[in-house]
Amino acid sequence: MDKYSFLNAAHTSFFADMYNKYLSHPDSVEPSWRAFFQGFDFGMESALDEIGVDTATGMAVLPTGQTVEMPETLQKEFQVIRLIDGYRSRGHLFTKTNPVRERRKYSPTLDIENFGLTESDLDTVFSAGEIIGIGSNTLKKIIGHLQNIYCDAIGVEYMYIRSPERVKWIQDWLNKNDNHANFDTSEKRHILKKLNQAVSFEGFLHTKYVGQKRFSLEGNESLIPAVDAIVERASTLGVKQFVMGMAHRGRLNVLTNIFGKAAKDIFSEFDGKDYEQEVFDGDVKYHLGWTSTRSSDNGNKINMNIAPNPSHLETVGAVVEGITRAKQDAHFPDDFSKVLPIVVHGDAAIAGQGIAYEVVQMANLDGYRTNGTIHIVVNNQIGFTTNY
Repeated sequence: MDKYSFLNAAHTSFFADMYNKYLSHPDSVEPSWRAFFQGFDFGMESALDEIGVDTATGMAVLPTGQTVEMPETLQKEFQVIRLIDGYRSRGHLFTKTNPVRERRKYSPTLDIENFGLTESDLDTVFSAGEIIGIGSNTLKKIIGHLQNIYCDAIGVEYMYIRSPERVKWIQDWLNKNDNHANFDTSEKRHILKKLNQAVSFEGFLHTKYVGQKRFSLEGNESLIPAVDAIVERASTLGVKQFVMGMAHRGRLNVLTNIFGKAAKDIFSEFDGKDYEQEVFDGDVKYHLGWTSTRSSDNGNKINMNIAPNPSHLETVGAVVEGITRAKQDAHFPDDFSKVLPIVVHGDAAIAGQGIAYEVVQMANLDGYRTNGTIHIVVNNQIGFTTNY
């Protein structure tokens, strides 16, 4: 029997299960199958090592030049898997994340015709559905599931990660709730409360201090409930201290609604009134840092720090990492996870300033690592991403 005859004999559900195993633990898969899947994952026309597979024609090409035709059902399964991989790799380009207008058009699209499938396949049941956690299912339902996960209001880009274990972990989480948050009534009320605080703060400043420079958070008020959720969730996981860095936009709002700085102090800065000596830092209001202690919803005491930031925008990222590492070394040398750095970027600044990437490149150096940073990009649509 020809040693490549498994291509003709493979059952589609077996094929899907084998591919899942390959994603989780590549070394657990028989070498010829591993080569087969490696060729598929990297979008090559021929697989590595001994087998070559042209996924467009469904022909397996042997080293001798001989070709082995895969059954049509297996060809279709392969094409559906290519479709799934297309959503995983490029679905974030087709999300509904811009509330102002439709986003720019990207090509090629995720239309099924681009993957060798047609409308006549929509009601066909494919075992490839097992890969995304919905079992054998029709192509129509597979596409609906993929649309919900990758092309709705939350974009996910992760297929560049070369660790199969991490990729599988992300995919498992996405499949739990189709990448849609499931908030209960109390959580929704809390989110609304934080949004109202953010909107009311900006509205008051705009009405009271017309024409004064304040770097408004208008249009990006969701930053406040987002940071609040990070702080609350992290505190339940044992984080004791937060170190935050951000540029000017939204800083006053964050100081008031996240760090608890009294609104009257901020209004005094706008009014130009005399400062209490211990409050005055000698800089403009949207450069100032702040330190406070906050009680989380679960009763934990959290130390909160926001670093002062001059007009050098992304420079503060390196400062935040340094402050974080100093706190970790001084207070939690055996558990760096107790201190969490958060860096808020502007959309144009993170794209255009090299220091953002220089800091990231230091992340795994022993003398500089902080065991991870949460990065948030605030997009007010007046920077480099206006045509996204």
